Amino acid sequence: MLTVLAVDDEPPALAELAFLLEQDDRIGQVLTAGDGTAALRLLEREHIDTVFLDIRMPGLSGLDLARVLAQFRRRPAVVFVTAYDDHAVTAFDLHAVDYVMKPYRRERLFEAVRRAVEAVSEPRPSTAGAEDETISVELGGVTRFIRRSEVSYVSAQGDYARLHTRDGSHLLRVPLGTLEERWADSGFVRIHRSHLVASAHVDEIRLDAGRYSVVIGDTVLPVSRRHARELRDVLVRRAGDTP
Repeated sequence: MLTVLAVDDEPPALAELAFLLEQDDRIGQVLTAGDGTAALRLLEREHIDTVFLDIRMPGLSGLDLARVLAQFRRRPAVVFVTAYDDHAVTAFDLHAVDYVMKPYRRERLFEAVRRAVEAVSEPRPSTAGAEDETISVELGGVTRFIRRSEVSYVSAQGDYARLHTRDGSHLLRVPLGTLEERWADSGFVRIHRSHLVASAHVDEIRLDAGRYSVVIGDTVLPVSRRHARELRDVLVRRAGDTP
């Protein structure tokens, strides 16, 4: 059963698309978003198998969003739905599984769902090179993108997480625990209930009065006793991998 995200900036078209998709027994849930930014928020929070994506939208277009999805470590299958046929070549360059023309026909959408099911059944590796995930963040009402490799540490902020990079910090609407799971294989380690650090960015570990702390640039972060051993193990493994 697929979890599907339908994205279109025109409410009647979005409602029709969602209604038709809900008629397919292979789909368990249909989520909707009215623009690319809202879609990215859902993709960061929910497990989405397939995105049915309009191409021409204000702000973040469907093609822009597909390029971001291609950077995801586990990227969803993409089906473009559009009234225009002039982007088909670009769409398939972005590894879309189908390209459906408006107005929708139920049978044609069901065929796209069949292709999405086949695509989801196969592993879809990231095309980002070394699986460096791209993350969308908002700054002053503007959506921008940063790489996971740019993040030196993450701090909890209520139910959200704040990503810290060399250029500043960015609030992400994802709990710290979710990032801990998602980024565990990418060198991120929990050092405190409020902090997750990228081992590659750790400059120094200090021991003072039996308590550890981590130095990243000009920032000193406390290490809780329960996480100290895990941190040491990760850094030792990293040192052993360095030529």
